[in-house]
Amino acid sequence: MHTKLCIVLAGLALLPNAVPGVAHHAFAAEFDVNKPVKVNGTITKIEFTNPHAWLYVDVKEPDGTVTNWRFELGAPNALIRLGWKTDTVKAGTEVEITGFRAKAGGPVGNGRSIKLADGRELFSGGSAPAADR
Repeated sequence: MHTKLCIVLAGLALLPNAVPGVAHHAFAAEFDVNKPVKVNGTITKIEFTNPHAWLYVDVKEPDGTVTNWRFELGAPNALIRLGWKTDTVKAGTEVEITGFRAKAGGPVGNGRSIKLADGRELFSGGSAPAADR
């Protein structure tokens, strides 16, 4: 009985170490490289949070309804290394975003690049595959 108790306690002690391993995902686990997406819209918010930043964009659909898309970007540190600042894009900015749709569907994607109205293109620093694939 003592041996079983020790094994159970050891297993329970190791369990918290396994949880962070499943918290982060690979691109292919969540997004579909065969479903590229391009949307034009207005930024509603950007979150510089770890492990990934998120960009939210209101997109006007052909029927006039507005859909709020969310795009996963790279880690904040990766964005900073690419020249981003927390105020590089602000709510109200018109953008064109290219990326890949989420496998789960809905208005969710992995952003690859963000094109601003003045022609500048910002890269997401994320895990999306190269454009030529």
